[in-house]
Amino acid sequence: MAKQIPAVVNLAFPNGRKLDVPTGLFIDNKFVPSVEGATIDSINPVTEELLATVSSATEQDIDIAVASSRNAFKNRMGSQLPTCATLADLLERDAEAFAGLEALDNGKSAQVAREVDLPDSIACIRYYAGWADKIFGQTIEVDDKGLKSASTRVEPFGVCAQIIPWNYNIMMLAWKIGPALAAGCTVILKPSELTPLPALKFSELVAEAGFPPGVFNCVPSYGPIGGAALASHLNVDKVAFTGSTLTGRKIMQAAALSNLKKVTLELGGKSPHIIFESANLKDAATHVTGGIFLNQGQDCSAGSRLYVQASVYDAFLKELKASAEEWTAGYGDNFKEGALGGPLVSKAQRDKVVNYVEGAKEAGASILYGGTKWEGKGWYYLPTIIGDVTPDMKVVKEEVRLIIILFIHHRYSDDLRSSFVGVKIFGPVLVVSKFNTEEEVIELANNTTYGLGAGFHSSDANQCQRVQASLEAGTVWVNQYGLLYNQSPFGGYKQSGIGRELGSYAIDNYTQIKTVLWDYSGGSSQ
Repeated sequence: MAKQIPAVVNLAFPNGRKLDVPTGLFIDNKFVPSVEGATIDSINPVTEELLATVSSATEQDIDIAVASSRNAFKNRMGSQLPTCATLADLLERDAEAFAGLEALDNGKSAQVAREVDLPDSIACIRYYAGWADKIFGQTIEVDDKGLKSASTRVEPFGVCAQIIPWNYNIMMLAWKIGPALAAGCTVILKPSELTPLPALKFSELVAEAGFPPGVFNCVPSYGPIGGAALASHLNVDKVAFTGSTLTGRKIMQAAALSNLKKVTLELGGKSPHIIFESANLKDAATHVTGGIFLNQGQDCSAGSRLYVQASVYDAFLKELKASAEEWTAGYGDNFKEGALGGPLVSKAQRDKVVNYVEGAKEAGASILYGGTKWEGKGWYYLPTIIGDVTPDMKVVKEEVRLIIILFIHHRYSDDLRSSFVGVKIFGPVLVVSKFNTEEEVIELANNTTYGLGAGFHSSDANQCQRVQASLEAGTVWVNQYGLLYNQSPFGGYKQSGIGRELGSYAIDNYTQIKTVLWDYSGGSSQ
């Protein structure tokens, strides 16, 4: 029997503030229950208690959402510039509420969400609002007599499925919908089943901003159901996914086997972070800990492999441990001012990190800092630094993964379940190694199948030029780590993805080029 849920859930923040959040699927600018009554439970990672139960899209619901988006695309009327700009204004108006909702659903620091996630997300939507009337083609000279012409039109792909993860709900939403809407596409967003609430609340703003029905639909669903249906749907023109490399492969396969829809993927990483002997050690330590412990290490470009030049290894570890201590501030209360750290998003993930660290110890590594879960309530794990590692250790080479066994409708096969349920798991765990020469560390840093990000610290300008050119990664940070800008592209080399987010490059992901060749000589032989 289908579970009956209220249309709206009233959530209470620790500071006493309350917020109503819709629980239905958002289709055609209305919140509706799932056709089959399927639901998802959202759990607060801090209290380990139920936050809300929301509708979960099944294959039938996905069909309805796709038809809605297809109809909206056929009837689109010009640029979405005014409504995108309004959407940014509305998100800015409600930023405090969205920061709190992120903290409740994801477990991250409310202060970090308020000061980093929301301002960046608002700026991203505003940035792409400015792009909406600046997308144009070319006129190409092909005939010196002026009787023939060639021109190009830059046109939107059409209906775009966008599948986002749980680690940066509103930010990943902004990264995806900003360029898609600016290009004139329509969007079906599938937020993570672990954190569906921010996207549903955001959907209210879409209607308020004046978007026509169907331009943006939001369908929370389990990956093996909603994600699989979107990736293989014959009326979806493009799919964009952020998540694990394993699931990215399956999405590409489903896209190829259906209608060969266009695919962009922002996938996993095992990013190196290098400290050369000329670096400012105190400053570098701050960037290293921020690069791995921010968002509890739940970041695709987290600098999880640290390489320190042997001559400064001991001195740097002292600075590193002192900096790591700051990241336990606020454990147990992620709404407390000054809180940086928070819990992992689920108990299964926290327990997986426990097993991961224990496995590293069994392989011969040593715990230099942390290495245990927090004993209070909530799915916390202490910031951890692991030393005495070798390049062949699993802890150094592999990105840790979690396969969640979901109980879903019987009509979905075991193969389909396992194909679409691979989810990246991250944790606040850093592995550190010594190196002697620049050549040695470049080889170590590039010895991975991933290539999302890399960072290094050096005060030698010549070395900076050599190293940034040698690292095989889509983003290289020099004397900093993790900072991103809406104007600058972000994406991966190797198995870290296809395509780029942000900047003008993201517009390319949502447009296609039509060439128009015109003979207006009237049949003249001239």
